[in-house]
Amino acid sequence: MSSTVRTPQADRTRAMRLRLLEATVDLLVERGFSGTTTTLVSERAGVSRGAQLHHFPTKNDLVVAAVEHLTELRGAELAEAVSRLPKGAGRTRAVVRMLGDHFSSPVFTAALELWVAARTDEALLAAVAPLEQRIGRETHRLTVDALGVDESRPGARELVQATLDLVRGLGLANTITDDARRRGRILDEWSRTLESRLGRAS
Repeated sequence: MSSTVRTPQADRTRAMRLRLLEATVDLLVERGFSGTTTTLVSERAGVSRGAQLHHFPTKNDLVVAAVEHLTELRGAELAEAVSRLPKGAGRTRAVVRMLGDHFSSPVFTAALELWVAARTDEALLAAVAPLEQRIGRETHRLTVDALGVDESRPGARELVQATLDLVRGLGLANTITDDARRRGRILDEWSRTLESRLGRAS
């Protein structure tokens, strides 16, 4: 009998925590790190201040949990996008475009806010750095698999890393001004470069 009572409560607690984390990510995108407050998060999530403070007593507690949530979101987003990519001709362009879209998405914008804040906040940096390293490794691996790159070939690993550096940089530029047409032209040109270089390597 007691287990049937605990399970719904556990589900409600998980759902409430998820609402708080999603509200935190939304506010990071809309207002930035400095404009994201625990009061605004609780209001956005529809959770009482008392309940929020019980689970996340400070802003950093909340943001660190949001970092972990963001890491999962970003990994799931990329894996889902990769699963929808076409096979055969046009694959390289599709992979590069997919990466460009991911690094221009709200999830990346929220992560970027945390990177900037972590630069001068040691506690936040301690939480952000290892998670960013993890997702960096996972993103690199996904890109290698999606492009079918043999990293034992000279220069192949550097081409993958250059691709990721390029899309991150374009994603950063996108936070200042949305220039999708310019970004598309750059990504298409890089796709042709990749095909040429990887074709020669293979």
